[in-house]
Amino acid sequence: MSGADHDFGAFVAARATTLLRVAYLACGDEAEAEDLLQTALERTYRNWDRVRRDTVEPYVRRVIINTAISRARRRAILNIIPMRVPPERAARATDVDLRHVLMDALRGLPPRQRAVVVLRYWEDLSETQTAEVLGCTLGTVKSQASKAMAKLRTALGEEAVEGVIGNAHA
Repeated sequence: MSGADHDFGAFVAARATTLLRVAYLACGDEAEAEDLLQTALERTYRNWDRVRRDTVEPYVRRVIINTAISRARRRAILNIIPMRVPPERAARATDVDLRHVLMDALRGLPPRQRAVVVLRYWEDLSETQTAEVLGCTLGTVKSQASKAMAKLRTALGEEAVEGVIGNAHA
């Protein structure tokens, strides 16, 4: 095993759980999150010689978020295309667990807003760091966060949103 392979393996061993959590929060589905992480790690490995000189984790986060947004857009387009027989949809879970309620609310956000909420409030990134990961301006992060929080407050109620965000790492 070469030194680069060892370094990549050590990075994956140390950060995979955290990155899987980011992927899950970005898409809201466990299987999709695993696929997002696998895709991100594959792209990172292919570019390892270039990426390892910089900070690796923000690069992987950015790949996860960009891939999640891209896939959500593709799914939205597929939902617009008319079909003869509508696809079966899974029944909504009646679980009252606050985490499930929050995940449903997060899934209702547009992909970019969901990405901002995940990075800002679950990953505790600053607005500047979030802008760097998403490749956008600081103003975009602020406006997307504001819009997302307003939608979450409407969907969940003010107290629930503040309680969940405050206990995000619990």
